[in-house]
Amino acid sequence: MHVAMIGTGYVGLVSGACFADFGHTVTCIDKDADKIARLQAGGVPIFEPGLETLVAQNVKAGRLFFSTEASEAVRGADAVFIAVGTPSRRGDGHADLSYVYAAAEEVAGLVEGFTLVVTKSTVPVGTGDEIEAIFNRVRPDADVAVVSNPEFLREGAAIEDFKRPDRVVVGVTDDRAREVMRELYRPLYLNETPIIFTGRRTSELIKYAANAFLAMKITYINEIADLCEAVGADVQQVARGIGLDNRIGGKFLNAGPGYGGSCFPKDTLALVRTARDAGAPMELIETTVKVNDARKKAMAEKVGRAVEAELAGLTVGVLGLTFKPNTDDMRDAPSLDIVPALQARGAKVQAFDPEGTHEARQLLRDVVFKSDPYDAAEGADILVIITEWDQFRALDLDRIKLLMNRPVMVDLRNIYKPDDMRARGFTYTSVGRA
Repeated sequence: MHVAMIGTGYVGLVSGACFADFGHTVTCIDKDADKIARLQAGGVPIFEPGLETLVAQNVKAGRLFFSTEASEAVRGADAVFIAVGTPSRRGDGHADLSYVYAAAEEVAGLVEGFTLVVTKSTVPVGTGDEIEAIFNRVRPDADVAVVSNPEFLREGAAIEDFKRPDRVVVGVTDDRAREVMRELYRPLYLNETPIIFTGRRTSELIKYAANAFLAMKITYINEIADLCEAVGADVQQVARGIGLDNRIGGKFLNAGPGYGGSCFPKDTLALVRTARDAGAPMELIETTVKVNDARKKAMAEKVGRAVEAELAGLTVGVLGLTFKPNTDDMRDAPSLDIVPALQARGAKVQAFDPEGTHEARQLLRDVVFKSDPYDAAEGADILVIITEWDQFRALDLDRIKLLMNRPVMVDLRNIYKPDDMRARGFTYTSVGRA
């Protein structure tokens, strides 16, 4: 089948490359000429494990193309996916749908024959209805079906999540559209992937409900971690003890500095606003947002308590800046709250991240960026682990200790064991553990 993918961000580029790998012919479209030129030249504008190879293979096979012009690809498409950004709107937290509606307007003027218009972007309930209204206004003669097909891709594991998903959700009201979506995802039927067909509004809500639940789960275990510290318990053992209950599950029970990234912060806010507008406020999610925001800001205080002194004049080495490992995404990363809070207390910050330095330079001020974890530790009074990159899990701790002014580590991801660190002579602080 022929697919046009509007948008080449994380969702659009990964989805386009994976559909091409399924055997479909895909054209990814973006108005950013520099990004398209880079893709056409064989580069990939984002860091996602395996993506560069997947893109190259499918370009070479003649199944994956890139363009700044939508006309030809949309006219020949069986399905046009809208995968543009839906950031939080300034001032009120609603999802900014201007990019989605602009894409729909453009597509409406180009479609020929029966075409699916599929929202891959995360959009609030009722967005599909608005897209349908755009088509009725701009091209009342167009033979289109508007479909919701939310993504459930984890950055750092997006290709695996697309090809071996827990489920595929499709919100559709047209039988012809249902068959096209079945054909697009036909390779997944071989793996017996559950493909759930629902109403369009239900599909849109499933995405928000899933992300909000996971955000709430993270916030819950973080509050349990605070209680563990107060009473002398171990949050990792608590998480294992409750996670073995199949009704709870062990995922998203890792205590840390709070959630960030491109999805949870904006999606929880958007769900809160949608619920309030609908007269059905979600107080659990509102509290989740509030607690998570406060937690990220409070991490600087935890660093200060580790040295039992004012941070003014001290040098803090930071390991990890992205919101999670295996991505270069800095959106709403905990480091964006923690680093400025450390600086506000008078600390000097030097930092290293394997992939996020380029983005971090645009977002953080007066930080000295280092070339590796040992460079970040050299001359530091405190070393803080914010992101749990694999290369931070097996540091040469004896070398780290020699490089630092004093052996103080604040491990916000619980990578190391407290007893081992104390035995090596470190003053060691973690999350939710004695």
